[in-house]
Parts: sequence; C-alpha cells; structure tokens
Amino acid sequence: MTDPAPAAGEPEPDEDRPTIAPFLGALAIFSAIVIAILVLNGNSGDGPTPEQDVGRAAVAQNDALQRADFADYQRYTCAQLDGAESDVLARQRDSVAKRGERYVDDITEVRIDGDQARGFVTYHFDNAPEETERVEVTFAREAGAWTVCSPGPS
Repeated sequence: MTDPAPAAGEPEPDEDRPTIAPFLGALAIFSAIVIAILVLNGNSGDGPTPEQDVGRAAVAQNDALQRADFADYQRYTCAQLDGAESDVLARQRDSVAKRGERYVDDITEVRIDGDQARGFVTYHFDNAPEETERVEVTFAREAGAWTVCSPGPS
C-alpha cells in the first residue's frame, strides 16, 4: 500500500525518520572515554611486587583453610609447617566452632631477605570482628612461590 498523496495546498507530512547521528556521537564519546581509561590505567607489565606476592600467600593460605581445602592449604604452606590433613582440618573445625571463621585484614611491614620473609598479618574472627590480632608471620619462597611458615591464631 502507498500513502495517499497530500491534497493540493497541503504541506507534505513529515516523515518519521529517526537519525543515527546522535547514537554514533554517543558511541564515539563512550569509546573515547573507554580508551582514555585503558591508556591511563594501562598495565605497565611490572606485575605484583615481591611484598604483594608474600601478602597474597598469606591471604590464599587463610582462604584455603577457611574452605577446608587441604590441597590449596598445602600449596601456600611451607613444608616445615605442613601437617597431616586430618589434624589441620580438625584444628580448623575447632577454631571455627569457638571463634568463627578467620579473616585477613591487613599485611604490613613485609621484609624480604632472599628466599625468607617476615611480615605482620592482622586477623579477625567472625564471632568478634572488632577484635583484631596482629601476628608476626614468617614466609619462605619454595619452588618459586611464597609460602606461609608460621601458624596464625586459631
């Protein structure tokens, strides 16, 4: 079907033609903003510092312990501290029953000396989140990865 022609002397009806120009403009502005953010926050390729790697080991070990994932716990625990799975998980269950799950709040004053490190880890427990415990923890680099060599509070 075709629309009837306008009568003589009547203006032609405005066709409802949406334009794509505003959308293209918005897309261009959005793209420019995204590119600017990527450039300004670009990864310099340096990766984490050794101190950050030590901190990540403490957090990962604690996380594995809270999940009762013994394989991950072993991955982030140095060989000298590693115990039998049943003993480690039994101590963890007792700790959770008494104090709630344990969380890492902060890792500070990390000092690295070759393949050994020390730092202070601040923990809190679910049952008393306002009470924190600051513990000096030792670490060792084993097979190229940092591991925790001190027991934390339980």
